Amino acid sequence: MERKVGTTSRGIRCPIIREGDNLAEIVVTSVLEAAESEGFSLRDRDVVAVTESVVARAQGNYASVDAIAKDVRAKLGGETVGVIFPILSRNRFAICLRGIAKGAKKVVLMLSYPSDEVGNELVSFDQLDAAKVNPYSDVLSLEKYRELFGSNPHPFTGVDYVQYYGDLVRECGAEVEIIFANDPRAILPYAKRVLNCDIHTRKRTKRLLLAAGAETVCGLDDILTTSIDGNGFNENYGLLGSNKSTENTVKLFPRNCGDLVTAIQASLLEKTGKHIEVMVYGDGAFKDPAGKIWELADPVVSPGYTSGLEGTPNELKLKYLADNDFAGLSGAELKAAIENAIRQKGSNLVGNMASQGTTPRRLTDLIGSLCDLTSGSGDKGTPIILVQGYFDNYTN
Repeated sequence: MERKVGTTSRGIRCPIIREGDNLAEIVVTSVLEAAESEGFSLRDRDVVAVTESVVARAQGNYASVDAIAKDVRAKLGGETVGVIFPILSRNRFAICLRGIAKGAKKVVLMLSYPSDEVGNELVSFDQLDAAKVNPYSDVLSLEKYRELFGSNPHPFTGVDYVQYYGDLVRECGAEVEIIFANDPRAILPYAKRVLNCDIHTRKRTKRLLLAAGAETVCGLDDILTTSIDGNGFNENYGLLGSNKSTENTVKLFPRNCGDLVTAIQASLLEKTGKHIEVMVYGDGAFKDPAGKIWELADPVVSPGYTSGLEGTPNELKLKYLADNDFAGLSGAELKAAIENAIRQKGSNLVGNMASQGTTPRRLTDLIGSLCDLTSGSGDKGTPIILVQGYFDNYTN
């Protein structure tokens, strides 16, 4: 009998991970125990995904606020630092800002508006229109911002991030000046040494600043790229992808994920005889249509994955085939025709009209988004995700 179920995504529970734990062994054991407990079997091309958080925790990849401050001071001089385009997040950025503020005498904080890079709004476009403000050219002082828009607490957290970030810098002993602009070069009349905190636009921001005469430009990906006083680090992403651990420490994005996914894949093959793909995942790449927030605050969705997850989907759109190529068929005849088209499809469908509407994203981004939605970020206790049937099609 043909299978009646396509893709499934299961959250797999495991023990609480601590520094030094053998994560590969824990992942494999947890997946096998879940299969036995729930009565399902593993198959070739299943995907086992592990959230980046537990990978970094097992690695002990943590750093202190003081380590951040020391690196910021060394790389940006310790005087006036322009800090531009941070996201509005107590979890993601506030702890980093604490370290930055401790590494400078004055912080000129430049916030993008109407929202940050991942969609957290300071004001709405309707408010900008009513105030006749052009976000593409206008630079606003804090006083002007308050005059025009007052206080705008975040709709989900209730935090006025303008006030919160300003107070945080002052608590750390630095002077703070806050402005609002979207052109990175707007910071240069205020500070010649700049720390740009944007994530996915960071390379362009650095290029524009250096071309406009900035003395020094660092991104978050340039801070903690090596160990400071024995603290954790990430040679590729620095502070990007970090999360608050305690009031004085951050958990950094994990390192050397390739070694982990390879070890898990080899162990699963040995124990099950199945070739299973493995990946580490962080934030999924999707947008909340109501809150307008992009989830993707990590520098990449997946910092490590096995080779079978390279590439993009190569799929035909069933509704296109049904409504166009086989519009005159129905029932078993239509099913057979579509199955035959799938079996005969080429290895590269770029430009083929029958593939239009299929999602043009990398497999790791698609599967990572599915995993992030499945695991959530709270108390589900499922940092491992098993995805089955993702590479199936209508003929399987």
